[in-house]
Amino acid sequence: MADTDPDELERQIARTRAELARTVDAIADRVSPKRVAERTVEDVKTRAGHFVASVGDALGVTARPAEFGDNPDEMWDDERPDLGPVLIGIGAVLVVGAAIVLMRRRRRRR
Repeated sequence: MADTDPDELERQIARTRAELARTVDAIADRVSPKRVAERTVEDVKTRAGHFVASVGDALGVTARPAEFGDNPDEMWDDERPDLGPVLIGIGAVLVVGAAIVLMRRRRRRR
């Protein structure tokens, strides 16, 4: 057996317990539903911002940041873009996607 001081062993055990407690707390914080929801919301906001920016780039227009009291008709730097065709396209993609999902679900039920 090694010549180890019992007091030193107790200190090592106390350090190991403290490290383990910090690790368990970090894991619990990471997987808590509240933290997962917060990270998911932040991710969705970021992705939505990138999507809006890419649509604006594709249309060749950019909106300036809104400020309290701004007139909505004056939000665009250039003339107001015609978003009708874009919205119709997005709606068509959503309808086709929903139809595909429904068809796959019906096939699985059979």
